Formats: sequence, structure tokens, C-alpha cells
Amino acid sequence: MLRPMDLALVGTDPGISPNEDGLPGLPVIRSIVGALLTWGLVACVAGLVISVIVWALAHQQGNYQYAQGGKSGVVVSAGGALLIGAANAIVGFFAGLGAGV
Repeated sequence: MLRPMDLALVGTDPGISPNEDGLPGLPVIRSIVGALLTWGLVACVAGLVISVIVWALAHQQGNYQYAQGGKSGVVVSAGGALLIGAANAIVGFFAGLGAGV
């Protein structure tokens, strides 16, 4: 059976927070993740260019199935670039939201 004193201990903050000195290699990992962000954005640009070309050529030739695929590629590439560009803000937002719980 829980006593009122035990309930007070359950809600106590353990005092753990992110720290940059806990593990070695953090600058290397940040560099790798930054490079992955760059590669992702380059892939989104390439996907967008290819999708626009497919969309335009397919529409011009009357191939509406490929034109629809090109449209989908444009939306997916733009959405990917949006999410990659906002990755730091999204993670920061949810980390702050989680810290407030």
C-alpha cells in the first residue's frame, strides 16, 4: 500500500538533463548528422527536378498516369525538404514539450 510520502517521491524530478560532456565523440556525431541533412536536401532537390521533368513531359505527351506520378514526386520532394529543414525545430519543440510534462 502506498503512503502519502511514497506518492510525493513518485512525482519528484530526478534532476537528469541532457549534457554535452557525458560521452566522447559528440562533435563527430553532430558533423555526421549535419552531412546527412545536406545529403537529404540534395536528394530532395534532385527528386523535385526529376519529378517536374516527368510531369511536364508526360502531360505534354498525354500520358496522364506518369503525369500524376510526377505530381506526386513534386509533393513528396517538397514535403521531404520541409521536414528536413524543420528537423531541428521539430525535435526542439517536442523536447521542450516533453520537459514540461
